Formats: sequence, C-alpha cells, structure tokens
Amino acid sequence: MDFGDAAAMRHGVDTGPKHLTLDDAPAPFKHRTGRWPWAGWSTRARLVAVVLLIDALAALISCGVIVLNARTAVRVETRASLATVESLVADTIRLSDTSNPDTLLQTLDLRFKVLRHVRVAVRDADGDQIGQPALPHRSEREAPRWFADLIMPPIERHTLPIAVNGQQLGTAQITTQPLDEIGEIWGYARALSLTTLAINAAMLIALYIALGRILAPLRRLGVGLTQLEHHDYTARLEPPGARELAVIADRFNKVAAALGEVRAANGRLNRQLLTAQDDERRRTALELHDEFGPCLFALEANAASIARIASGPAEPSREKLAARADEISTIVGQVQTVNRELLNRLRPHGLGQAPLATCLDLLLRGFAQRHPAIAFVGRFDGLARGYGDLVDLTVFRCVQESATNAVRHGGATRVEAEAGEVDGRVQATIRDNGTGIPAEHGTGLGLSGMRERVEALGGSFALDKGGPGAIVRITIPVPPEQGDENNAPSA
Repeated sequence: MDFGDAAAMRHGVDTGPKHLTLDDAPAPFKHRTGRWPWAGWSTRARLVAVVLLIDALAALISCGVIVLNARTAVRVETRASLATVESLVADTIRLSDTSNPDTLLQTLDLRFKVLRHVRVAVRDADGDQIGQPALPHRSEREAPRWFADLIMPPIERHTLPIAVNGQQLGTAQITTQPLDEIGEIWGYARALSLTTLAINAAMLIALYIALGRILAPLRRLGVGLTQLEHHDYTARLEPPGARELAVIADRFNKVAAALGEVRAANGRLNRQLLTAQDDERRRTALELHDEFGPCLFALEANAASIARIASGPAEPSREKLAARADEISTIVGQVQTVNRELLNRLRPHGLGQAPLATCLDLLLRGFAQRHPAIAFVGRFDGLARGYGDLVDLTVFRCVQESATNAVRHGGATRVEAEAGEVDGRVQATIRDNGTGIPAEHGTGLGLSGMRERVEALGGSFALDKGGPGAIVRITIPVPPEQGDENNAPSA
C-alpha cells in the first residue's frame, strides 16, 4: 500500500495545555524602525503619547481662548474704571464747598491716591503735581512680562480741568493701569493651569496602568503565537474580561487545539507510513520467498536433469528433453505472472502512458482472472485520458483498495466501479454487494491511506458502511495545469 509523504514531527513538547501569563513573555521583540520616532514604541506608549498630544493641543487652544477673553476683559474693565473715576472727579469738584484752591487740590490728590486699574495725577495751574507720585504697586500675583504683553490693551490718558466758580485751579490726569487686572487674571490662569496639570498627570498615570491591564491579553497572545511558531501547540490563553479580547483568546485556543490535532494526525500517519512500508517489504519478501524461490529451485532442477540427460552415454531422449523444456516454460510463465503482479502493485503498469480508463479496465480484468467467482464491472467512459500522475495514481489506488476490501473482507459476489469527470472534478464510486463494514469497525491502513491521498489533493472521501455492502465515493478537483489537456473522453 502506497501512502503520501508525511512530515515527521521532531519537536518534543509537553502533552498538557499551557495557560500563558505575563511571566512567560520572552525577551522584547526587535521592532522595525521606521522614519517616525515612535516606530519602535509599544501600543501603550503610543496611546499615552496620543493622549499627551491631544492634551497639548487642547492646552494651546485653551490658552488662546483665555488670552482673547482676558484681553477683552481687561479693556472693558479699564475703560469702565476710567469712566467711573472721571465721574467721581467731576462730582467731587462740584460738591466741594471749600473755596481754597490748594485744599481742594490736596483733597482730590488724597482721595484718588490709591485706585485700581487707573492712576490719577492732580496738578495745579502751573502744571506742578500735587503731593508725591504714587509708587508702583507690586502685587504678589504680578504677571510675567510676556503674559502682560499678550493681554495688555493700549494705555489711555484723559485730562480733566479742575475749575471752581469759573476759575481753573488745575488739571486731573487719569491714566489707565491694566497691570492690576492682568495680575488677577494671571493668578487665576496659573491656578487653573496647575490644577489641570495635576488632573492630567493623574489621568495619564491611571491611563497607563489601565492600558497595561487592557493590553495584557494582547501580549499573552503574542507569546502564544511565538509558541505556535516554535511548534508548541499546547499553548492556551486564559479568557480576559473584555468581550472582544475573549473572542480572540477563544479563537486562538481553538486554532492551537486544531493544530495539535493535525500534528497528532501527522504523527499517526507517519507511524502508519512506516508500518505500511514494513508491511510492503514483508509482503514482497514473502512473495519472493514463496513464489520465486520454488520456481528458481525447479529451474535449477530441470537444468541439472537436462545436463544429466545430455552427458549420458546413450543418445539423449527427445521426449525427456521436450518434457523438461515444457516444465521450464511453465515455470517461466509463473515467474512472469508473479513478477508482473509484483511490479503492478509497486507501480501500476502503463499508468501515465495508457489512458486512465484503460488502466482501470485492466485492473478489474486482473481481479476477475484471480477471482473468477466474483463479477467485476467497470464504467469509465466519462474520464479524460489522464489528469497527471498524482490524480491518476490516487484514483487507481482507491479502486484497487476498494475492490481488495470487497474480496477479502466483504465476501462480495459483485463489485461495480464507475468514474467520470463532472464540472471540473473527477468522481469515482465503488460499490459491492457484500456484508459491508460494521459500524464499530475502525479505519484500517487501506481506508486511511485512501482518505489521506484524496484529501491531500483537495478532494473529499466518503465511506458508506451501513450496508448492504460498502460504497466508497471520492471526488478530486482536476489540477489547473491539466484542465486544458486531454479533455476528450477516452474511448
């Protein structure tokens, strides 16, 4: 029995499944470096970097909005303070009941010495300032120069005349001072920035920890794929809490289990291959011993007899020589028959040279000659001349093995085989009227060999062993390189 080559599995692994944890992770992978600086970063680092970039962009937008609003607020506040102070100065002058100009000017200077957002300088008629100039107020929340330059509106100066009873006593020069308002805005902005920075830092730390836990199953998946790459199909993933990742883990476990089953099947097939090779050698040796040995011994005996007849003193008997010649011819015929059967079992004679239908007909004729009590019927009109060595040999072996099983195990009296090409697929059916194969009967080397051959070519194999008799059905797709060759059905 011929079997297709099976890859020997030489990697020893544990038989029990392994559940992966983070401690099983191998050394860090070597990442490909691209033109982007984060090409070698982990997914967690990239996500954190994206969040940082979004935070930075949001901070820039917030700063722009704060600057625009603060500039408008400072302008509005300084102008309101300017209008208020102008009204106060005018009311103070109008309501003053003193007639002493110096007293009025000093009163105005003292009253408006310390004001927010504006500065008032009182001058007499000669232009001299009344009192000492107010020292600039230094606030603890004084804004930096760059912040003040972003917000500060243009400085405005208004001069109001101070007149009583139609006599001008001096002037009041009012100057806007937006630094006070800018200092308050800076204090608010700094407090808001520090609070936002603390919140974002806490959020990034929490995000980093959460991403580590969320992405841990992906890391375990990478470890499991590495194990599969090294032919360790016992790797299993523990289902994570996330539903999407749980689906991935479940699919991984099923793939690993399927690969393990395929590996076990390959191991069984490899053992069957070795067993089949040993059986074939044993059968060949037995036939050589049982068939060729006696024939060679008989040839040797007849040759010795002819030699004795020829070396005798009397004239050799023609009848004896003819008898010995007939015996030698019979023995040679037996040797040729055995040799032909042996060669046909090792490699079907004419397969690939004669049409496939002809080879199948000769196969059934050989069965009929060896088993004259059994009727063998073949219908192979729908086959092309050939479909390549692999397909032709597979169809031939399936018919041969099915007929052998029907004769040896089924006790059949009639075996029918038919094959043809339908819709680009070679279909063959072999049925017999024997006892069939019991349902509890296992799959032997012959049946498993047929199944492996057919499935290796992308086909399907089906065995109906429920009785009466057994039916074997195979379907093999026509190879693409053979699709345009030998499409005419054989006669």
